[in-house]
Amino acid sequence: MSHKLAFIGFGVVGQGLAEILLEKKEELKQKEGFEATVVAISDLMKGSIYHPNGLDIELVLKTLKDTGNLENYPKVPGLVTGWDSFKTIKETNADTIIEVSYTDVKTGQPAIDHCKAAFESRKNVVMTNKGPVALACKELSELAKKHGVYWGFEGTVMSGTPSLRMPVEALAGNEINEIRGIFNGTTNYILTKMEKEGISYEEALKEAQQLGYAEADPTSDVEGYDARYKVVILANYIMGVPLKVEDVPCKGITDITLKEIKEAKDEGKRWKLLAKIKKENDRIVASVAPEKVDLVDPLASIDGAVNAITYECDLLGPVTLSGAGAGKKETGFSLLIDLIHINRKQKLITV
Repeated sequence: MSHKLAFIGFGVVGQGLAEILLEKKEELKQKEGFEATVVAISDLMKGSIYHPNGLDIELVLKTLKDTGNLENYPKVPGLVTGWDSFKTIKETNADTIIEVSYTDVKTGQPAIDHCKAAFESRKNVVMTNKGPVALACKELSELAKKHGVYWGFEGTVMSGTPSLRMPVEALAGNEINEIRGIFNGTTNYILTKMEKEGISYEEALKEAQQLGYAEADPTSDVEGYDARYKVVILANYIMGVPLKVEDVPCKGITDITLKEIKEAKDEGKRWKLLAKIKKENDRIVASVAPEKVDLVDPLASIDGAVNAITYECDLLGPVTLSGAGAGKKETGFSLLIDLIHINRKQKLITV
């Protein structure tokens, strides 16, 4: 039976997943027994379409590219247009909601309310929005459990690099006492350029913006706010501690000078914006701040717009995972990870 999907938001990440579902259709069917049918897409700026029997994704993408509006999709019998996000969530026949809307990270909205509406409609949610997971993890987890549905958010920390699934599944049985990581590719790119090419922070930032690594307003990245939300997600999900955003001291990289970069290099060290979570007795201490890292540390070798995370395990010792922390296909893949997980769970139930 095909898994019916409804997209809430259809920007870069949503289109990335749609393209993957097209490209990998036969492979997913053969290797995973996974078939997906996109029945609805609702985007605040691009319009809304729904057909209970499914949409032609190739035609959807072409319509959007050619006209900029989903509602220019060919009018076929049964096609519905103009529904808002909540009507799409509640009234379509989707099994899973792909929540990739534009969300205010400070409030988690409208994604938090999208999740609630989906769970109460007994629909799964997979998402890449950090806000809901950082701000309402316990509440939403309990609501999903109450209604017997799945909530997936693998892409919220390191995009398609499985920073959440790996510790829960592959490292099960270990107690993770500390997590350290580079969770922002923009800042890592800037620090790498400053060290390797001797250019100023301002020059490196400008180059990061030209390459699309940094936004026109880079504040969330360079001041460490983006990494702070990811720290909160890891604390809540991996360590089971109800850490809040305001509990995490945060300092960015804007004050780091070329002189400090050179001094660190002379000491056999390298500047990184490190996010850290550590268990100390009965409490958790977390922070985001620039730090000089010894060159022998695996995190020191992470260059450019790459993310990495080290889990300190009581049985296995330190385990480091690195990979892409952003990108259209990479983040689209993080949604696919969660969809495959839902499919595998459903197959186990029906066996």
